[in-house]
Amino acid sequence: MSSTPMPHQMMGYDRAITMFSPDGRLLQVEYAKTTVKKGSAAIGIECKDGVVLVTDKRLISTLVVPDAVEKIFKVDDHIATTGSGILSDARVLAEMSQLKAQQHRVTYDTPIDILSIVKGICDLLQITTQSGGYRPFGVGMIVAGIDQDGAKLFETDPTGIFFQYKAIAIGEGDEEINKILEKEWNENLTIEDGIKLAISAMKRVVKDLAVERVDCVYINKKDKKFAKLDKKELQKYLKK
Repeated sequence: MSSTPMPHQMMGYDRAITMFSPDGRLLQVEYAKTTVKKGSAAIGIECKDGVVLVTDKRLISTLVVPDAVEKIFKVDDHIATTGSGILSDARVLAEMSQLKAQQHRVTYDTPIDILSIVKGICDLLQITTQSGGYRPFGVGMIVAGIDQDGAKLFETDPTGIFFQYKAIAIGEGDEEINKILEKEWNENLTIEDGIKLAISAMKRVVKDLAVERVDCVYINKKDKKFAKLDKKELQKYLKK
């Protein structure tokens, strides 16, 4: 009889979220992370005067109304989030974060800090990796904002882990975009420089990037207010 090891899928280790494979892997969680990589690109950049989020909405049809596709979510005046992967999962996490931010304002009369929002998201992500009857969230999130400690940028993945970054890309072409960010990011970037860098990096990796596909939001340290670029402003950056 052949002693060739059978694939994990044939052994059934990917059938339940609570079942580890013999080499210590949760295959359903790994499949969720693959979903994130196949999602449309999203980039976050911390700048000296704020934070920037740029995303590709990847419209599935010319008949889709671009403005109706929401991929960057306002959590509070000073916090924004975006995701890559299953966007309905991102919307649920964003709405949960909005509620958490509102409850904090009502209870303490102060804006919530970025880390509390990130931990709230990751707590829910982690629960779905260890409970039967759930599936992991098939989305990675970038959370950006300004709190009492300054500009912050975090990335989460379906395992429930999070990291703080100066600049990060997730989704389609993330490895290539992150290499560009590693080379070109520096601490002196302004918000305008950050927008230019994010759109330039996305243009180099994502095919047929048109203004209808791009969303860009920034939050300035001065007023700590969520602001979105309109199509005319985006077009200027896409032409550069």
